[in-house]
Amino acid sequence: MRKLFGILVFCLLMVLPAPRSQAAMISQKQEIEMGQQVAQQLENHYGLVQDDEIQDRVSRIGQKLLANGTRPGLTYTFKVLNTPDVNALACPGGFIYVYKGLLDYMTSDDELAAVLGHEIGHIEKRHTVHQMEQQMALSLLTLLAGVASGDPGAGMVLASTASQALMAGYSRKDEREADQEGFRLSTLAGYNPYGSYVTMAKLEDMSKDMGNPGYGLFASHPEPEVRMAKALKWTEPLKIPEKVTVKPDGTAAVSLGAWSFPLTETAGYDKPEYRARLMAGALYLAWKRGNLDESHFMTVDGDRWSDVYYEDIRVLRVYPQDNQENGNTGELALKIAGRLQEWARIARQQPVPKVASAVPAAPASGQKGTNHEKS
Repeated sequence: MRKLFGILVFCLLMVLPAPRSQAAMISQKQEIEMGQQVAQQLENHYGLVQDDEIQDRVSRIGQKLLANGTRPGLTYTFKVLNTPDVNALACPGGFIYVYKGLLDYMTSDDELAAVLGHEIGHIEKRHTVHQMEQQMALSLLTLLAGVASGDPGAGMVLASTASQALMAGYSRKDEREADQEGFRLSTLAGYNPYGSYVTMAKLEDMSKDMGNPGYGLFASHPEPEVRMAKALKWTEPLKIPEKVTVKPDGTAAVSLGAWSFPLTETAGYDKPEYRARLMAGALYLAWKRGNLDESHFMTVDGDRWSDVYYEDIRVLRVYPQDNQENGNTGELALKIAGRLQEWARIARQQPVPKVASAVPAAPASGQKGTNHEKS
């Protein structure tokens, strides 16, 4: 009896939540193995989008973010699942999936970078793994014995537990860590600093219209308003010179000194405020490069829109509703490029500050949280 009691105590000590600085019960090898199994289940269920251009875009952005990642020992993959659902998720071990429906609403690489950075953050901090270790405290001792002995069947149980953990959602602390890490990774990679805020705001709008599934990108804890406020707060140390003004009627404007550009139209979930924020962030990135040249603005026409670029930085997407006269996006985009040349002449007079240290540091895994409600 004493021997049995000793075994029970040992097992409980192994699975009860412990400081994250201590050795984890689930090793990185086991994390990768169960992530592979969950990833295979997702791909079998949804299938992958059979479009190399789409897959390459997502993978390219994800790999760019990893330049400042904190788990270089993992081999990450970024894929698009063939489903109209609007979501993204991170399987343990570095397997990140974007749902095809999400790409229809995240119209810029900056927004997609914020999404992928958030998911990378969950993997970097082993959030799903930590949840599993806590759930296993309530699991059968046979599972523990199987894991310890390397039983292949235990791996399937771990994969099932991982799937349940993904669907259960993350704690407030986990979501805050992933938000902050997403901002850090995307900003250091050169993406728009307002991308995190715009992504959160658009997802909140979609949540109200489509219903909130209660997990993944639509996590409701911490409250969306709190998360968006933090995302804006993180941009303040960057000293972005362009001011964004949002009026009570929902229209917005970007201004710098005497120069101002209004945005009045909504296209899908791209509200004037979100478009203004991304425009201000893009102009900031162009200005930060130095040696502004007003001749470097250009336009690229799509099927139903036209983009205005400064070199490789997308400044604004122009929609048919922006041109109230005839809906010609290319014609209006050229005029906007001319307006932006005026901005360049003003911005060129301002010195570029050194603010690299203003990007938030990677949140520590061992920080103590005060609220562990599930989202």
